[in-house]
Amino acid sequence: MKKNKIFYWTSTGIVTGIFLWSAMNFAFNKEMKDAFAHFGLPNWFRIELTIAKILGALALLIPMVPYKAKLFAYAGFAITLLSAPIAHLTSGDSVLLEIGHSFFFICLVVSYVYYERIKKEKETSTPAPGTITSHS
Repeated sequence: MKKNKIFYWTSTGIVTGIFLWSAMNFAFNKEMKDAFAHFGLPNWFRIELTIAKILGALALLIPMVPYKAKLFAYAGFAITLLSAPIAHLTSGDSVLLEIGHSFFFICLVVSYVYYERIKKEKETSTPAPGTITSHS
């Protein structure tokens, strides 16, 4: 179980760190505003994506967030990491930018896989309500 938690928190830390950094860049870096214009995207989408990235990162970092909320965060981040390469490549940007997107997508998948493993371990080690356990 310890190995699973190490893989989970390492990959989750990378994913949430990059999404929080990205959100801060979207919010405060003028070049990001220009980048959205370069992609032909409206400014409101930049603001919406900034808020979604912050909320998604918090959903993954805070342990007591409900399971389905975490699944939405994973799905949203997956869509973001799959959409970013499309935006870059169709705008004529370098394919080398996709190395980072690919790495973060792999980290996201690792985070999700280990989140599910840890969840399953907890479910199998926790007795069902009303189950009598011996305390010898």
